[in-house]
Amino acid sequence: MAAFMRPFAPQAYAAMRIVTGFLFLWHGAQKVLGIPVAIPEGMMPAAIQWTAGPIELVGGALVMIGFLTSWAAFLCSGTMAVAYWIAHGTQSVLPLTNGGEPAALYCFVFLYIAAHGSGIWSVDGVRDGSRG
Repeated sequence: MAAFMRPFAPQAYAAMRIVTGFLFLWHGAQKVLGIPVAIPEGMMPAAIQWTAGPIELVGGALVMIGFLTSWAAFLCSGTMAVAYWIAHGTQSVLPLTNGGEPAALYCFVFLYIAAHGSGIWSVDGVRDGSRG
């Protein structure tokens, strides 16, 4: 890591966790609530919509606020791994050619968050009495 960024590592990680959770929860909001725009009819099987949607909505919110972060992120990571192979990996193995880059990236960012934990600016941090 560049020396000038080292003092800001906890804040950079927290910002990544918060933004990732925020962006992810909107995928679930679209599937479950139809906001900000509804999914076009027939674009996604209902079983996938009603399985992935709540995980994305609730899991993304939990990761964003840093509550039960490792568990939520691990579930979100697995959901994105499954999404990649169901929706994209059958078309082509490379994410660049099958449109699966967002799913692959979310999968591994969530896996990192699951391993790292909540960090600062989190409900878990406040509950544990650590810097939060």
